[in-house]
Amino acid sequence: MESNELKEEKVVFVTGGSRGIGKEVATKFAENGYNIVINYVSDKTDVEALKNEWEEKGVKTLILKADVTKADEVDMVVKEAIEKFGKIDVLVNNAGITRDNLLMRMSEEEFDRVIETNLKGTFIVTKAVTKYMMKKRAGSIVNLSSVVGVAGNAGQCNYSASKAGVIGFTKSIAKELASRNIRANAVAPGFIETDMTAVLSDAVKEGIHNQIPLKRMGSAKEVADLIYFLGSEQSSYITGQVINVDGGMVM
Repeated sequence: MESNELKEEKVVFVTGGSRGIGKEVATKFAENGYNIVINYVSDKTDVEALKNEWEEKGVKTLILKADVTKADEVDMVVKEAIEKFGKIDVLVNNAGITRDNLLMRMSEEEFDRVIETNLKGTFIVTKAVTKYMMKKRAGSIVNLSSVVGVAGNAGQCNYSASKAGVIGFTKSIAKELASRNIRANAVAPGFIETDMTAVLSDAVKEGIHNQIPLKRMGSAKEVADLIYFLGSEQSSYITGQVINVDGGMVM
């Protein structure tokens, strides 16, 4: 645990933090003494149980509902977080969706919804939080991209476009915000063990493993470990970077 950060009562804001990678990220920061703000849009059951556990260890936790595609809702929850904690030190833009389909079968609604949530949502939340980071002249932003945003993938042109957009967005704001001592980096996970991959057949999993030099999927914890590093002062001279967490699948 970073005792100096614990004394300073640092605060992390995680979007889509109620399950999967987001929940693991929140847990990692909580273990290191950060106070936690979690944004969710539909279900907070999993993280409610963790809230009691964290608060028993002295970690203050705020769980707020907001659709990241709606600026008014985002502004409201960010303001509530600031009112409670006075600042946001780290922002993790994790909220995202998929609507997979082949190009010729993909509807405009499937394309627009993914771009709106994954890319525009990242913009909306970052803009809302950065306003307060700039006043403090400090902060770290970690955006969730994907190896699909780096290399593309058949059947995911909408998701690939959104995650490639997150990379360009991250590099641009890293240049804009560096003078205010605000860093921005992107993490690009590959195949990660989640509820979605758990339902795949053994044959499909074997096919996936064969694409990965390390011959296995990654864990949400392994992604969270990198996100924590990029959010903390341990990475104080790193900004504008995209780091894959994919077992070597994309090099």
